[in-house]
Amino acid sequence: MTHITVKNAQSILAETGEKFNTLYKHGSLEVEIYKPEKVDLQMPHTRDEIYVVIAGEGKFLNGKELVSFTQGDFLFVRAGVEHRFLEFTDDFCTWVFFYGPEGGEEDS
Repeated sequence: MTHITVKNAQSILAETGEKFNTLYKHGSLEVEIYKPEKVDLQMPHTRDEIYVVIAGEGKFLNGKELVSFTQGDFLFVRAGVEHRFLEFTDDFCTWVFFYGPEGGEEDS
């Protein structure tokens, strides 16, 4: 069994001084914690991606769509789509889940 708490994940970021850290891998699944500072500079990714917001609020650009987000929200991004967090609070932090094949999964 793998058990990763928010507190433990955030302490790893604090110890490393990084904005993100990979915490778990299994098959195509990769779990990270992400806490950008002031500006989110990420680029499109090669696999589908899910965010589950741990703390904070702000806006999220997903392709051409801009939505507000808050703690507990689920955000999905297709592989290759430009996306980033905007106008987020200082406490913003999110789980990141990458999965599936390069190029993303096909629509069902």
